[in-house]
Amino acid sequence: MQIIIFGATGMVGQGVLRECLIDARIDRVLVVGRSPTGVRHAKLTEITHGEFTDYSAIEAQLTGFDACFFCLGVSSIGMSGERYRHLTYDITLAAATALARLNPQMTFVYVTGAGTDSTEQGSRMWARIKGKTENDLLKLPFKAAYMFRPGAIQPLHGARSKTAWVQAVYAASWPLWSVLRRLSPRLVTSTEQIGRAMIRVAREGYPRKVLEMEDINSL
Repeated sequence: MQIIIFGATGMVGQGVLRECLIDARIDRVLVVGRSPTGVRHAKLTEITHGEFTDYSAIEAQLTGFDACFFCLGVSSIGMSGERYRHLTYDITLAAATALARLNPQMTFVYVTGAGTDSTEQGSRMWARIKGKTENDLLKLPFKAAYMFRPGAIQPLHGARSKTAWVQAVYAASWPLWSVLRRLSPRLVTSTEQIGRAMIRVAREGYPRKVLEMEDINSL
């Protein structure tokens, strides 16, 4: 398999990238991002790209891929609805639309979040925008598209949040994570599990297009 990853410098993306690089069934990984990952590996190629709503300059490098793992995302805390929509909906759909045209046999896997509002009518701004993003991704002419909705995520194998206060919370609560995963598998997953689940869904498919925490942990 040949995989494209967006958001590989974020906490989830770091975990997904690791799982792709150690999986012998994946031959090539292309990371598209604004900054380098700092990872060196024989099957890893990186493109530094600053304009996430226009891919015309790098289209030739985005063809021939089997799957895209889209892990790019931001917190809505302190952000206006307009700004959050741009960073969540506009950027995601721009990349997905280009990839669907260039790779019609591609499987697209998008990381959203637990509580996403598929009706687009709820009171929570972030959930409505995530819901619209999911709904419109599922309309694109990919071979298949899957929406991953993780909740609490344990970072493993050195994966770190780029947000200082979030990383501080993870560090302080680290002793509890393994216990929480055993006691509450429907509420807690890990960066490792998300990466492995994405790879399996890309290879084998899944009965549902929207995967909640229990689905992710079952793969």
